[in-house]
Parts: sequence; structure tokens; C-alpha cells
Amino acid sequence: MTVRRLLALPVLGLLLAGCGIRATEVPTDYGPAPSRVRCSPAGPDAADRSAPGMAVQVFLLCGSSLMSVDRTVRVPDGTADSARRVLVAQGLLDRLAAPPSAAEKEAGYTTDVRAGTTVSGARPGDPEDTLRLSTAPDELTSYALAQIVCTFSDSAAAEGDGSVVLGGPGGPEPRRYTCTDEVRARPGSNEPPSSAVAGD
Repeated sequence: MTVRRLLALPVLGLLLAGCGIRATEVPTDYGPAPSRVRCSPAGPDAADRSAPGMAVQVFLLCGSSLMSVDRTVRVPDGTADSARRVLVAQGLLDRLAAPPSAAEKEAGYTTDVRAGTTVSGARPGDPEDTLRLSTAPDELTSYALAQIVCTFSDSAAAEGDGSVVLGGPGGPEPRRYTCTDEVRARPGSNEPPSSAVAGD
């Protein structure tokens, strides 16, 4: 009986080996491997929950897309509308450039906006709603430009039509940028569309 069992083992091994999936030379494409990035932070950072100010949303990078997160921006009471818009824009820039919270980092959030980026209002000859960045829009990375355009266009820094007029510290002339679904989905390969605007 023992001898029969020993002789049966090689046969059983061959049978089991034949039950596997055979290799194929035909190429298959099932898309990219699933990402481990969750893009859903555990909750608002404690500092943001307790910070006084106006509730806003900014767009951070997560994976290959833009995702909105909650923030606050402080604007002194009684600020004139023209100055308020610039203060809100600067507050949004500061929040974009700040490192994400620990929970957001764990969820995969990052930012491409550099610390120290500033914004000012329109110069003579600019459209009234122009915001001029300390770095020209065409010198920003496509990710940073998408973050700024989508954040500004959905805030009190813009006119509420889903677009924002941006310029740099000098020429060329400012342009109107729009945040689209394509930009939010793929900011690395889809820059915000822009168009020329007439000055005052």
C-alpha cells in the first residue's frame, strides 16, 4: 500500500499542474493597477475646524485629479469690495501653498503651488476683475495653474461665472481662465482654457 501511494504522487502532481492557467502570447490590457490613494481625508483638520474666518474650498492634487478641501480665510470686517477680493485671493493662495494636514497627506493629497506666491489687483488698463500673480500664469506648472484657476473661479475672488482673469507681474496682457471638468479630472494634461479680455 505504501509503495502504491509513493508511485501515485508523481501522477497526482502532473494532474494538478495541468489545472493551472496556461500562458498566452496574446497581449492583454486591463488598464492601470488599482491605486492605493484614497483621496478622502479622514476629516477636517482640527486647526481648520477651529480657525475663525470665511469658509472656503481650495483644490489640492490627489492622484492625477483635483479635489476640493475645506479651508478658512480671514478678511477684516468693513473691508471694501475691491480690496476684499484681493485679500480673499491672497488667503486662498496661502492656503493652497500650505502643506496639507496629516490626514490629507495620508490620503494622498499634495499641492504644486509654491509658498510665497502673492497676488495683487488690477493695474491701469486692466479689466476691473483682474488678479495679477507674482508669477506669470504661463510660467506656472500646469498643476499649479489648474489649482489656482479652479480655486479662484469658485470663490469670492472671481465674478461667480466659473472663470477668473489672471495676469503676471508684467506683460503679457491678462487673460480669462476657466475651470472645466477636464481640467479637474486631468490637470497635468489639460491646462485651463483661456481667452483674451478687453481692458478698461
